[in-house]
Amino acid sequence: MSTCTKASWDLDEPLAGTAATARTWLLLEQPGPWGASALTSSHLDPALGRALEKAVENTGVRIALIRRPGRHADCRTIAERQVYAAHTAPGNTWLRSATTSAPEQLLELDLAALGAGMPQTFDEVLDGRPHTGDPLALVCTNGKRDRCCALLGRPLAAELASSGVDGTWEVTHLGGHRFSPTLLVLPFGYAYGRAEAHAVKEVLQGVREGRVVTEGCRGSSAWERPGQAAELAVRRATGEGAADALTVVRTDGVAPRWEVSVAHADGRVWQVTVAQGAALPPRPESCGSPLGSPARMDVLAVRELLPAAVASLVPC
Repeated sequence: MSTCTKASWDLDEPLAGTAATARTWLLLEQPGPWGASALTSSHLDPALGRALEKAVENTGVRIALIRRPGRHADCRTIAERQVYAAHTAPGNTWLRSATTSAPEQLLELDLAALGAGMPQTFDEVLDGRPHTGDPLALVCTNGKRDRCCALLGRPLAAELASSGVDGTWEVTHLGGHRFSPTLLVLPFGYAYGRAEAHAVKEVLQGVREGRVVTEGCRGSSAWERPGQAAELAVRRATGEGAADALTVVRTDGVAPRWEVSVAHADGRVWQVTVAQGAALPPRPESCGSPLGSPARMDVLAVRELLPAAVASLVPC
């Protein structure tokens, strides 16, 4: 069977710089079936879904629905729902959890504050607490967006859950169907593509130890796509694995070329040249879509700056 995933795999399309962008993730449990636009085409009240979509605009927050792996009963009522909020910026990474029987409470959140990395509103409105369990492994399984997400994502989520990975959830949409199975790991916010269960377990063990595994990594959702590619390039060039060690402090330029400054917590800074190209030959970005040439982020150079050059940088 020809799929967008197989085409991407066969053409060895690079993963770096393809992750969804969100400084803060807000996740709401919603069992049952999901449609292509899950917030408004699931058993969540569609009026609430539309209101939530509107509320998160321009806040730095991305909202998604989650459900536990397995068979999904077509039930229209749920007594209590799990809710998570996670901020992914290095130096202020956190993951909070809560439960609610009234999902409309999410509209009471100060979403701009959440997007800026302040969890107080989550705690006050939902009685949220720091998450003390396993890291979250969010596997995209929304087959209504793309069949690859269901065909490849659901077996991965089921395998992880059955092998004791307690933080496993199915999630509505992470982008990049052609990289299925796709995965987002919280609290650090790194996305992965073409994921396999054994590799996911290594990634999660790294999270427990405060490390980032770069193999199969699409990038950190904390950064725009040029920054994602640049940060991963510095990690690979230096062998730096600590999750909070690197920060994208500046991005100069416009498509198709940027100069990205990546700073280390110890004061070192690298300038990374990133160019946007077109993935060739043409391939489907999603199953059933026409052939196209999706954007790819190519790292052209990684240069460590001298102290005098570092001093001239102003974070922006």
